[in-house]
Amino acid sequence: MYQDENLVCRDCGKEFVFTAGEKEFYATKGFENKPTRCPECRKANKAQRNNAGGRGERKLYDAVCADCGVETKVPFKPNGTRPVYCSDCYESHK
Repeated sequence: MYQDENLVCRDCGKEFVFTAGEKEFYATKGFENKPTRCPECRKANKAQRNNAGGRGERKLYDAVCADCGVETKVPFKPNGTRPVYCSDCYESHK
């Protein structure tokens, strides 16, 4: 049913094969678009995203716990409209 198809990478311009097996895998996952990058550029792009804070490190903001007053760090920028808690006090508010 599926057949190999030659595609051109949008990053490096190299031709690569979108195999019948890959097409079948994409179909089972519900992916409708063909890959636009060759496997090497996909791998490099993923590594770059992870190193740039994609899923790797996240920015933490300084805050003061509304209950105990200890300085803490949170993964969102507090805007003063809601209380912020340290991890210990947060657990007691759940």
